[in-house]
Amino acid sequence: MILYFSGTGNSEYAARIIAEKTGDELINLNHRIKAGIVGNFVSGNPFVLVCPTYAWRIPRVVEEYIRTASFSGSEDMYVILTCGSGTAGAQRYAKRLCEEKGLNLKGFKTVIMPENYIALFNVPDKDESKKIVEKATLVIEEAADLIAARQPINEKLPALGSVMSKLVNDVFFAFIVKDKGFHLEKTCISCGKCVQLCPLNNIELIDGKPVWGGKCTHCMACICGCPAQCIVYKKASRKRRRYWFGG
Repeated sequence: MILYFSGTGNSEYAARIIAEKTGDELINLNHRIKAGIVGNFVSGNPFVLVCPTYAWRIPRVVEEYIRTASFSGSEDMYVILTCGSGTAGAQRYAKRLCEEKGLNLKGFKTVIMPENYIALFNVPDKDESKKIVEKATLVIEEAADLIAARQPINEKLPALGSVMSKLVNDVFFAFIVKDKGFHLEKTCISCGKCVQLCPLNNIELIDGKPVWGGKCTHCMACICGCPAQCIVYKKASRKRRRYWFGG
């Protein structure tokens, strides 16, 4: 069973490749989190969690969801994390999460994908993004073959990785992951796409314009998925290319 959470499509792409290789059921956690559906997952095959890396760890919204879910059947889980540069000590936290749920971390894989966190970073252009995805596809397929064969995936934990994942993650969520920086340009067309995309139901239309409610995970779905590109995050994002997988 493949469980995935995805902001702008990178992790969904990886999850779909793995599902095709393994023939396993594919479950969108964005939809379940948005709908408030508690997970009750039963699978004879290993569970596979695919999601982005937020400040060198599994997104907290995903961790919280996994903690409330139940798992039965298989006792193994693979964790595949997409990222723009690396996952530092995320593997250790993934193992800890699995142990909390009575699962064995069978394998962990880092997949470098095009950067999408335009709140802080520039997005590669379309040609460079395509090259990154081509390399990533090979990595995903190799991992998928091992998952299908129920073989372990052993990835070396980088030096100082755990320190980075602990300290940076705490600072990141305490001071950076806020929705106060989001605002609108005059080009808003009141389509409501941002409301649909937000996995935390943090956006509502008031007088036809999106308003953020203070509960944000910085998945970048609203700003990158806006068809009018009218959502901006502070000033720097105005100059940055919006990223959605395949575009």
